[in-house]
Amino acid sequence: MLKMIMDFLGEAGFTMLTYKELIMVGISCIFLYLAIKKGYEPYLLIPISIGMLLVNLPGANLMKDGGLLYYLYKGTKLGIYPPLIFLCVGASTDFGPLIANPKSILLGAAAQFGIFFSFLGALALGFLGPEAASIGIIGGADGPTAIYVTSMLAPELLGPIALAAYSYMALVPIIQPPIIKALTTKEERMIKMSQARKVSQKEKIVFPVLVMILVILLLPSSAALIGMLMFGNLIRESKVVPKLTETATNSMMYIITIILGLTVGAKANADAFLNPQTIKIIILGLMAFSIGTASGVLFGKIMCKLSGGKINPMIGAAGVSAVPMAARVVQKVGQEENSSNFLLMHAMGPNVAGVIGSAVAAGVLLNIFG
Repeated sequence: MLKMIMDFLGEAGFTMLTYKELIMVGISCIFLYLAIKKGYEPYLLIPISIGMLLVNLPGANLMKDGGLLYYLYKGTKLGIYPPLIFLCVGASTDFGPLIANPKSILLGAAAQFGIFFSFLGALALGFLGPEAASIGIIGGADGPTAIYVTSMLAPELLGPIALAAYSYMALVPIIQPPIIKALTTKEERMIKMSQARKVSQKEKIVFPVLVMILVILLLPSSAALIGMLMFGNLIRESKVVPKLTETATNSMMYIITIILGLTVGAKANADAFLNPQTIKIIILGLMAFSIGTASGVLFGKIMCKLSGGKINPMIGAAGVSAVPMAARVVQKVGQEENSSNFLLMHAMGPNVAGVIGSAVAAGVLLNIFG
């Protein structure tokens, strides 16, 4: 009966899905469900899901030469969209907590350990150096950075790497709490941190300029990401171009996110996605993110001991660069233990440091393999 129906549809001119395409359509629908029903990063997952759906419908040819997504993808392939996202992130993020507590940068650095662990794991599994570097960067929990590095080093892996990176970013509230609780005691989670000092506007203006100069002089390959991140933050803190700040944090951010999401999803066609490599990438990505979270917390415990119990080690989990989701997770877990504990701004220091750290790590890997 089913064969008769399929034969009829074929004779009527309907293009039939292969079993692989059918699987990919199903995955895209699952992502849509998670985004719409569960609220997991809907701004990212909805465009990615639609891009994945469109590219796996036979006959649409949107990623073929001359297709709509083919031309939109040029901005991803050439590394244009991710730095523009960094500009928007910089414009919407307060670097004050990091400036007020410079030690936070150590927690951001510690959380990048997952990148290099998974890089070595990917090499052990037979991936080439540029591919391993692209997989490892998932550990930074920073989708634009993962896309940027992969588009430069291993564009053929862009689909699975981008989907893994954004999926784990969306699952931050699920993945991080068990790791935090497993590595800390109840007493540690209840630690209250003293209010950070107030940061002056002059400091906030000097900081992005200084970081831009120092980091790019030391690591020129990080210029696109660091430069745009600090530029975005400078227009925010200068207070003299409010229209630029408003544009970057609202309309520009959403436009770039739509285009980036569509084109990333469009790289997940059935033939490129459904293979053993993808399974390895998803597993390595989860390991990278989990180890990055764990290493941040463990370094936080060291800082807690050295400070005489004044630093809550949980803020180390925010060293991954999922801004501001990781910081919100720390706040939530802290309040579960002590409803009067407010750790959000303290966690934002490592969180911002993680964004800078992932960009620096990307620069290192690009410098080696680019």
